[in-house]
Amino acid sequence: MLFLTRSESIQWSELRDEILRDKLEPFDLDSRVRQKLVPCFRCFAGAFLICKGQKDLGRRWIQAGVLEEEQGLFFNGFVNSFLERQNGRFAMAEKPFVDPRPFVHFAGVPTLKKSRQEFVRQAADSMPKFNHPIRIMDIGCGNGALVADFLKQLRDTDRVGDIGEILLVDPSPAMVDLAVKTVGEAFPKQIIRGVNRSFQDFSGTLDGHYDIALSAFAYHHMPYETKVFHLRKLAPWIDHFVLFELDCNNDLPELHSPELALAVYQCYGRVIDWVFSHDAPVDIAIAAVDCFLMAEAVSMLTMPRGERSDYHALRPQWHDMFRMSFGPEFTCLCDTTALAEDAMDLFTMHYGRA
Repeated sequence: MLFLTRSESIQWSELRDEILRDKLEPFDLDSRVRQKLVPCFRCFAGAFLICKGQKDLGRRWIQAGVLEEEQGLFFNGFVNSFLERQNGRFAMAEKPFVDPRPFVHFAGVPTLKKSRQEFVRQAADSMPKFNHPIRIMDIGCGNGALVADFLKQLRDTDRVGDIGEILLVDPSPAMVDLAVKTVGEAFPKQIIRGVNRSFQDFSGTLDGHYDIALSAFAYHHMPYETKVFHLRKLAPWIDHFVLFELDCNNDLPELHSPELALAVYQCYGRVIDWVFSHDAPVDIAIAAVDCFLMAEAVSMLTMPRGERSDYHALRPQWHDMFRMSFGPEFTCLCDTTALAEDAMDLFTMHYGRA
């Protein structure tokens, strides 16, 4: 992925304020921005203008960026079409995944499906052999398919025998119901418990030990300091924590910062392209974007830290969080890439008791 130099960050902030103050039109400032990053800068300026009440001017900046995008990064185009569907507003879905079908479509996108398979293999390979019935929790379980595949891989590689309990935690009632059904079909004789709560609400109620806690594309819904707080709550109750996440710099950067804009542009530009490139009914593909991915992006483009809904972190930041939360009792057993692209990575990370 690309990053800004310190001087570029300062320059982008100055240009952002100049554009708002003087109501500048696109194409006036091209020579002052690194050529590769011009489409991203247009999105950065356009989103800022819309947030400041300059809706028409902001749309013109974003539409100018549409004409210059290439190589699988079409975020200006996705933002422009989203704004058309939302009457020019950065509107957010109030309850994502009330209908689980958009998530099922997202999880089935070939690029993501392949990376999930890599995660399952990598995470299982890093595990020890368990000589007792394991208890596992899935934090943000989605439709349950990933934890089911992970448990199958652990069995196929002779790392587990009996399963004592499978705990499925998700804030969406529809997702919990679907996950219980999915996992129950894969493991019909096991104890499966579904909990319809966010992990922030659930972490303080843990009262039993779990061998493995797994979280895929879910633990990023908390800012850095809140992640650390709940990981500390979780630590006494687990032996292993397995993470599958995006390597993306949108946790610590503040609202309207150049760093946040560049991270969102690259990460969501790629992932939304995957969704629209995968065959599905148009309404399901659009729902997967509007109710999930664009909702996350909009929260980062319009809401300050502490109020927005998503905080993907960079891999070194995750290591810092795990070390602070788990202490010397845990060590990193795996840190490997499940998918590598120019704009973003997906990675597997595993911390376990030393």
